[in-house]
Amino acid sequence: MDRNTIARRIRFVLEADKLKGVIRSTLLTDRSRFENTAEHSWHVALTALVFFDSAPTKGMDLERIIKMLLVHDLVEIDAGDTFCYSSTQRQTQSEREQQAADRIFSLLPEDQAGTLHQLWLEFEARQTPEASFAHAIDRLQPLLQAIHTQGRTWRQHRIRKDQVIQRMQPVREALPALWGLVLEMIEDAADRGYLVK
Repeated sequence: MDRNTIARRIRFVLEADKLKGVIRSTLLTDRSRFENTAEHSWHVALTALVFFDSAPTKGMDLERIIKMLLVHDLVEIDAGDTFCYSSTQRQTQSEREQQAADRIFSLLPEDQAGTLHQLWLEFEARQTPEASFAHAIDRLQPLLQAIHTQGRTWRQHRIRKDQVIQRMQPVREALPALWGLVLEMIEDAADRGYLVK
């Protein structure tokens, strides 16, 4: 391997370290602080590993799913975290994230840049079974954290039950075995006052 390839890989890895400084609006379950996006990426990858056998689509590529989940939020280094219930932030999210993807993945040597950029695009498009499953896991993990922090962020922003149900639709589609439990958890959260009914 030539020195230029090594240098570009190191530059990318150091750039990815910045993800540890992107703070999300999701509390850790111990409520001590908000998580950063690098922690989220690790946690969703682990969650995918744990729930992979629950997917109704057989023959999916788990390694591809894990890779997607590890790279899907790298764009937040430039674009920042977008609060999923903010209509204002979501208006510019796609453009901000595409520009970030173009810059960040281009730090790598061309072959790796193309591979990781394609994984990001696949995740965003949600057209493959792997991407659909990855999206479902990406929605499930913050839901679990929100419920186990008494819906602090939901209460702060007066999030409605129907908004959360709509947000969780990828779970219904890609992880139907969990859908009933997800609905029960959302209903219970609303009954406890974590969500606006």
